[in-house]
Amino acid sequence: MFDGFQLDRVDVGEVTLRVRYGGGGKPVVLLHGHPRTHTTRHRVAPQLSDSFFVVCPDLRGYGQSTLPPDAPEHAQSSKRAMA
Repeated sequence: MFDGFQLDRVDVGEVTLRVRYGGGGKPVVLLHGHPRTHTTRHRVAPQLSDSFFVVCPDLRGYGQSTLPPDAPEHAQSSKRAMA
């Protein structure tokens, strides 16, 4: 689905983000919508990777990314927390 891409985990403070990345050139970050995961970009990411270094993260609380341990239950859908 993401041929030529790497899948990794990145620790950011109290959360761990799952990130898929690949390609070369200037970076471009593809964010998913609510309530999705990075896999929604499986068609466009490989096409962009010919010209760009493409980064597709799972936002915190989505997919295999975590939430901070003290996050309230509604934090997953908080736009302020995602930003």
